[in-house]
Amino acid sequence: MVEGIPRPGLAGLRVLDTVSVPLLRGSLGVVFVWFGALKVAGTTPVADLVAGTVPWPAPGVLVAGLGAVEVLLGGALVAGRFLRPAAVLVMVHLGGTFLTLVVQPAVAFRAGNPLVLTLTGEFVVKNLVLFTAALVVLCADLRRGGVR
Repeated sequence: MVEGIPRPGLAGLRVLDTVSVPLLRGSLGVVFVWFGALKVAGTTPVADLVAGTVPWPAPGVLVAGLGAVEVLLGGALVAGRFLRPAAVLVMVHLGGTFLTLVVQPAVAFRAGNPLVLTLTGEFVVKNLVLFTAALVVLCADLRRGGVR
């Protein structure tokens, strides 16, 4: 127990256990829908970063297409539908974001130092947390329904 913070009782732990993964799934879905919608609308601040990381196809097509996929994946997460393929595709997508660190290290690291991130580098590295959230959602769904 942390000093001054009471430990939840068994009932409280059950409530937390019941709501934590759905809240994580929903929040991950909302982030994907939101970021994807910005790409589809052409108002995302990361269009140049995406286009510089993946130089094909045409930047507008790539960014809008990626945004549409993000909206679909986020929608699946929010709705709780097709969770296994959605979670796997979210992890694949997020894994791909780390290409920026390899393809464009000058925009991710200060003075070439991989331990000192730029704002863009921090934006990319935070995807480790989102990747792990998708993994938790996938594991929870597998546990709930067994391996199908």
